[in-house]
Amino acid sequence: MERRNFIRLSVAGIGAGIIAPTIALANTEKQVKGASDIYYTKEDPGRWSGKVATHLPSIDIESAGGKVTVKVVTPHEMKGYEHYIVKHVLLDSNHKFLDEHMFDPTKDIAAISTFTLQGYSGMLYVLSMCNKHDLWLNEAKV
Repeated sequence: MERRNFIRLSVAGIGAGIIAPTIALANTEKQVKGASDIYYTKEDPGRWSGKVATHLPSIDIESAGGKVTVKVVTPHEMKGYEHYIVKHVLLDSNHKFLDEHMFDPTKDIAAISTFTLQGYSGMLYVLSMCNKHDLWLNEAKV
């Protein structure tokens, strides 16, 4: 169990190391512009311009009774450890960590995750990390 926690925390640390410098230096309204050296977006796919359709996470939001359900889908193949989506990360409007879902490339056949938030409103940012084609960002308003 300790090995599993070590691996999980290592991946989270790598993700934080990628995200934190961008957040510290970026203007939140213009953050997406020129991001291709850290993460990729629909508007700025950088060197992965042909990968937008399969790597950009889609976000579906349903609100009912103060409960917000966020469904994230990355339409990406899951080919075991060869090529897969490592995880989805959910960030709040201030780019603070809310939750994550890590995928098991030996068991998961699709990159789909569901998050439940209580009483949240504002912007949500979703990161989708591919083991070969880097980190992808999409956003939605609750």
